[in-house]
Order: sequence, then structure tokens, then C-alpha cells
Amino acid sequence: MDKIKVLIVDDHEMVRLGMRSYLMTEKDIHLVGEASSGKEAYRLAQEHKPDVILMDLLMEDGTGIEATKNILSVHPDCKVIILTSYYDDEQVFPALEAGAHSYLLKTAKAEEVAQAIFKSMNGEVVIEPKVATKMMNRFRQKDKKPHEELTERELDVLRCLGNGLTNQEISEKLFIGVKTVKTHVSNILSKLGVSDRTQAAIYANRNGLIDG
Repeated sequence: MDKIKVLIVDDHEMVRLGMRSYLMTEKDIHLVGEASSGKEAYRLAQEHKPDVILMDLLMEDGTGIEATKNILSVHPDCKVIILTSYYDDEQVFPALEAGAHSYLLKTAKAEEVAQAIFKSMNGEVVIEPKVATKMMNRFRQKDKKPHEELTERELDVLRCLGNGLTNQEISEKLFIGVKTVKTHVSNILSKLGVSDRTQAAIYANRNGLIDG
């Protein structure tokens, strides 16, 4: 079996030194180079065609996201493993959308990074638990329909809108003040992303929310 060619990309020399020292002890891994910038990473990727790249996210000449996009555009079979200190939404999702295969934090142990390299080569995705939680939360958010964000009372008001009731009629039906009805309607329009009560009524009908 051929050794796995790995390229380290990080603008911190001590990080590169630590990873280099460990990976060079792995008999199935061949370290083909180190880069301290996205531009250098692109050049070395072209030259050595690594199987796996350990990619930092924030570097002096740009981001690992940009470097990932550029490298994968010409070397699509390469597995990019993000290795960073950041796991906020502004970094995680753009990195994954750019084509990163796995996402680890720098708090991971060296042997965990090595295992991620082997797993990535076998097609397995390795995601830091904190990042996996973010991904699941976003998936659930996308899977939700807008009306699922409404409160029970807002749903009651939306059903009334779907039945064509006026604010006064909604007030009498639900035993709440007209001013309160107006507040609920405003919140409903905002949460559903519609501009007026007619569109809200159409939404209610299309989603089977109207009364009997």
C-alpha cells in the first residue's frame, strides 16, 4: 500500500513543527511539504498532489477557505481536513461548503489527527463534536417549516387569518384585545416571511392550518 501523502498548511511554525514531528513517526504517512500561506499551499499542492491537506483557517494572506476552494478546483480528489482553533458559524459552514472533508480543532491530540487522516482516506468524515452539533442544529432549522416557529397563540391567530377573520372577529373569538391581535399578526408576518395578512392566510390554507 502506498503511503498517504500529506501537506501541512499553517502560519504558525510551532504548530507545523508539532504535527511534523508526530506524522513523521507514522510509517503509512509521507509528509510532502509544509506551507505557511494559502498561496504557498496552492503551489505545493500543484507540485506534490497530496492525498490529504491539514488546513488552517486564518492565515496572513487570506483564509483556509479560499485556499481550499482554489486547491480543490484543480485537485478535487484531495481530502482537506480543517485543523483550526475556530468553530463559529462564520468559519465552519463556509469551510464545509468550500469542500473541506473533515473538521478538527487544534485541541485534538496528534494521534487523533493521524486517525482522521486514515479515516478520510477511507471515505469517512471526521467532525469535531462541537462542530457536529452545529451542523445538526442547522439541519433541524432548515428542516423546519416557518409556522413551526410560531407560538400556540400565534398559530391560533394564523388559523383565524386563514379563515378570513378580521382583527375584531379574532379578538372576539380568542378573547384577546384587538391591540394584542395586531401584535400577533405582526409577529406572524415576520416569522412567516410574508408581507401582509392575505399572504399569511394563503400560507395557512396551503399548509392545512385552517379550522375544520
